[in-house]
Amino acid sequence: MNNYSWLQQRLHQLALSSNFMREMAFDIESTFISPPEEGDMHVFVAGLARSGTTILLNAIHESHKFASLSYNDMPFVLAPNLWSKISFDKKNIGLIERSHGDGIKISTESPEAFEEVFWKTFDDGDPESAKKFKIFVQLITYKYKKIRYLSKNNQNIQRLELISQIFPSSKILIPFRDPIQQAYSLLLQHEKFIKDSNEDQFISDYMKLIGHREFGPSYIPIHNKNLSHIADLDINHWLEQWHCVYKYCYEKLHNLPNIHFISYEKLCSSNDYWYEILELLQISNPKNFNFQESKKAVNCNVEESLKQNAYLLYRQLSKLS
Repeated sequence: MNNYSWLQQRLHQLALSSNFMREMAFDIESTFISPPEEGDMHVFVAGLARSGTTILLNAIHESHKFASLSYNDMPFVLAPNLWSKISFDKKNIGLIERSHGDGIKISTESPEAFEEVFWKTFDDGDPESAKKFKIFVQLITYKYKKIRYLSKNNQNIQRLELISQIFPSSKILIPFRDPIQQAYSLLLQHEKFIKDSNEDQFISDYMKLIGHREFGPSYIPIHNKNLSHIADLDINHWLEQWHCVYKYCYEKLHNLPNIHFISYEKLCSSNDYWYEILELLQISNPKNFNFQESKKAVNCNVEESLKQNAYLLYRQLSKLS
C-alpha cells in the first residue's frame, strides 16, 4: 500500500470511499455480466487475525482450484470483470514481503482479503444482501474461470452462520493458534500499524477503505461489550479478545456441519494433518507447503485467570481439530 503513487491513492479513495460508488460498480457489473450459477463447494477461511489465515489461504490457493480476489482486482473489487477490461495490463512485480513484516511474500496476483468491501457496502442483516453475495461470488469465479471460490476474511467470523446458510455445501475453516502467541502477535501488529500510519497517512486510509479493522489505527474489537481489558496496548486486551471470539465459535458454531477448526500448531508440525485438510476440501492434487511456526518470548504481564481460561478453551478446540 505504501508503494502506491499519488494517482493510485486517489483512485483507491474514489472507488472505495463512497458507498454510492461501490454500489454503482456492483450494479453495473452484475447488469452486464451474467455468469452461470454453478456449485457452492466454496471455501471460507475466517478466524481471529494472526491465526495463520493468510498462509492457509495461500496454501489452498496453490492448488489452482479456486478463484480469489487478488491485488489485481483493486480498487474496483465489486466489478472485477469490467475492471479487468478497462484497466491497464498489470505486470506481476514479483514477490515482496507484505507490510505486516511477517515474512509472507505477495505479488499483484496473490489472493487477499478484499471481500469485506462487499459487506461494507451491503448490510449483512438485509436478506437481499445474501442474494447479492451469491452473485458477487459468481462474478469472481467467472472472471478467474473457476467453479469454486476461496475467501479469507477475518471479519466473517461475525457472519459465519449467514455464510453457512448461503452456501450450505461450502467448507468453513476457523484457524486458531496458541492464545498467548496469537495475542502477542496481535499486539505487535497493532503497535506496528499505528506507528506506520503515523508516518504515512494513506496506510490508515487504505485500511479503512478495505474494511481492515483487526488491528492498527482503524481497530474495532470484534467483542466490545463487558470487557475487563479495554486498553488495546495491553496484551490482556488481545488475550480477552481471543477468548471471547473462540468461545463464541466453540459454543455457537461447532455443530454446523461445514464448520472445521484448524490448529495452526498441528498444521506446522504434521504433513499428514495438512493432507487431511486437502482431503476435506476435496483437493485431489496434494502438495507439500512450508508452514512455519513462529514462537516469540512474551515478556508481558498476563492475567493468570484469563490465561487459564484461554488455554482450557485452546485444549477444547484442539480436540475438535
